[in-house]
Amino acid sequence: MSDGSNGITALGASKPATEEIKSNSEESTMAQESPKNSAAEIPVTSNGEVDDSHEHGFNRDLKRSLPAGLGLSETQITSHGFDGTKEGVTEAGAFQGGQRTQTKSGPVILADEIKNPAMEKLELVRKWSLNTYKCTRQIISEKLGRGSRTVDLELEAQIDILRDNKKKYENILRLAQTLSTQLFQMVHTQRQLGDAFADLSLKSLELHEEFGYNADTQKLLAKNGETLLGAINFFIASVNTLVNKTIEDTLMTVKQYESARIEYDAYRTDLEELNLGPRDANTLPKIEQSQHLFQAHKEKYDKMRNDVSIKLKFLEENKVKVLHNQLVLFHNAIAAYFAGNQKQLEQTLKQFHIKLKTPGVDAPSWLEEQ
Repeated sequence: MSDGSNGITALGASKPATEEIKSNSEESTMAQESPKNSAAEIPVTSNGEVDDSHEHGFNRDLKRSLPAGLGLSETQITSHGFDGTKEGVTEAGAFQGGQRTQTKSGPVILADEIKNPAMEKLELVRKWSLNTYKCTRQIISEKLGRGSRTVDLELEAQIDILRDNKKKYENILRLAQTLSTQLFQMVHTQRQLGDAFADLSLKSLELHEEFGYNADTQKLLAKNGETLLGAINFFIASVNTLVNKTIEDTLMTVKQYESARIEYDAYRTDLEELNLGPRDANTLPKIEQSQHLFQAHKEKYDKMRNDVSIKLKFLEENKVKVLHNQLVLFHNAIAAYFAGNQKQLEQTLKQFHIKLKTPGVDAPSWLEEQ
């Protein structure tokens, strides 16, 4: 009996020892795993406050792992410490395609989309293409007789007269240039012929007087021809300025007026087509936009029409004044030349302040003119 009770006592004593061993092994295991578990640590700063920098790092890593195109109006990320007394919240607005500006802490800010110069140029090209398409359609419709056009009868008549006069003035200018070239050749020939007669008058004693008369006559004709040539060249220069500068500048304004007229008719046609269609929530904004564009092109058309009218009026006054003086010069010079009136020919050039250049003589310097 004593042996049996001793065995039971020994077994009873060994059971607490086993539980103590297990508890010691569990504590050693927890002690070994605790450095590996970041959630079990409670960092403390030098002031005794809880350091939550690890929690912010955890939140930042988690935010970076979220998809960029998440369509959530609000995303809340909460991290709990070991004691559950500290949490961090990060809010983000809906994704709008803009650039993200993220600070080290606090809410995520979405910046507005920056204007791209390439997109602006693309928009300008689109507007230009649309305007070109409408103008081309208007021109084709007018040529086919399907479209209507705005016509100012009085202004159109003045433009037609101007273009017809320009062609006639160009013909006069071309003929005057031909006359100048031929006269220059004749004067050059007369000068050479006078030199030949003068040379023979010195070498032929029997015909000295006859060769001398002819030499003086040819030299006089050459001199008068040079005077007449100066008058004709002045006439050519003035008419050339009138035709190729003054009238051409007016015709450039006429071309701008015609382009404005085509644009005006194109947008007027679009507005008429929209007004004939149904009026609902979809068409009303288009009609308002078309009305705005039509009004803008109408103002441009009216402005260009006034500019053309003013330029045509001033051109007519300038043309009459210039051509009057030049035609008087041309008539008096031709009449005096063929009448052999050298004094009248020279007086005509003085009247119009024309200075002849002596062949082979350079223009005087500004010191000589003083």
